[in-house]
Amino acid sequence: MNIRLRLVLFLCFALARCFAATPAGFTPLFNGTDLKGWRGGDTYDHRRLLSLPTAERQAQIAKWTASLTEQKNGKPHWSVDKDELLNDGLGGYATTERDYGDFELLVDWKITKGTDSGVYLRGVPQIQIWDPAMPDPANNGSTKGSGGLWNNDKTSPGRDPLVRADQPIGEWNHFRVIMVGSRVTVWLNEKLVVDHVVLENYYDKKLPLTQQRPIPARGPVELQTHGGETRWRKIYIREIGSEEAVRLLAKHSTEGYQSIFNGKNLDGWAGPLEAAAVNNGAIAWQKGKGGTIYWNKELTDFQARVQFKVPPGGNNGLAIRYPGTGDTAYTGMTELQILDDNYEKTKGPIDPRQAHGSAYGMVAAARGYQHPLGEWNFQEITVKGSRAKVELNGTVILDADLSTVDMATVMANKPHPGKDRTSGFFGFAGHTDPVEFREIYIKSL
Repeated sequence: MNIRLRLVLFLCFALARCFAATPAGFTPLFNGTDLKGWRGGDTYDHRRLLSLPTAERQAQIAKWTASLTEQKNGKPHWSVDKDELLNDGLGGYATTERDYGDFELLVDWKITKGTDSGVYLRGVPQIQIWDPAMPDPANNGSTKGSGGLWNNDKTSPGRDPLVRADQPIGEWNHFRVIMVGSRVTVWLNEKLVVDHVVLENYYDKKLPLTQQRPIPARGPVELQTHGGETRWRKIYIREIGSEEAVRLLAKHSTEGYQSIFNGKNLDGWAGPLEAAAVNNGAIAWQKGKGGTIYWNKELTDFQARVQFKVPPGGNNGLAIRYPGTGDTAYTGMTELQILDDNYEKTKGPIDPRQAHGSAYGMVAAARGYQHPLGEWNFQEITVKGSRAKVELNGTVILDADLSTVDMATVMANKPHPGKDRTSGFFGFAGHTDPVEFREIYIKSL
């Protein structure tokens, strides 16, 4: 057999081993041979890493990566054994070189007695892995089993696994993880253990609530080491696009919602209805026309769900407890901004309190969580008492008690006489740009 044929056969064998069992639509993260595609990592804020000067960032990553192959008793901390990724419990964390946004992750893992490990999502700890039979004098929760979002606050709903689904120590376990925005769903050995729970930002926990920010929109997957031998195999990822992300978010927790837009006309709505038209099942704002249209039923506390799409520089807003007249940003409780996240590139500088999701002029929302221009976004708004919360594409970008806003600091020092309204209408504050809305639902609280 000549050398060229041998090489072809070897390559075919290697590719077959890597891809033969790859589920449809997925990409293997581990090739079964070496650590190609992986770097070192640690419990380190990915936002901070990206903000470092290039040379400093590269040096930090190189230091972590070197620790993967550091040896103890003649063996590296990370190695490949029989198509399995083996870690002795020491060294840096195996971290994908690529960053990911929304995704579906599949991974098999096996631990030894007393081991504590985990999977970081976008560099944020973590989906917990541990021995449920290990002693737990500090009541950390190991007896509840693996799969929970252990670094969420202990009082947060959904932190702990719904059921204990671990296989006996020494046997393989299988995670299936779907992450859309900050919302995480986990199946362990085909059993649902985490259901659409927000992964909290571990790195901001010590900050005041007003300074905390959601987890990054993109980041790496990390396999944590924690003192005990762990094996990993069959690690696959599938990136989730905007359309699927919206669909996944929209179908979850729909109880109690009612549609307020029939997709055909504006029956049930009031205000300057000539400013908007219904096209292809969406309220399409007419270019050059403005004013606030609203669903003609007064609300107190409520949740709203809406899908929206903005053009370059597009500007609109959600009217919250609007009285039916005047500028909702001031006469209503607030206007929650609908704005192109890259507005400055088209129209020029804005105050942070004008950015998408912000309580206009009063409280700034976190940025960077909008889908690309021309693609639909999913947004859920919760208005309860004096608090307004905005969740964009699965990530909470605003959670503010407007009663605590110091009116001496608001944008342009302009009064907001409607800020403390307890009831009013829900609608859209058009600003002459062809912004579109569809799938509009309301739930009274």
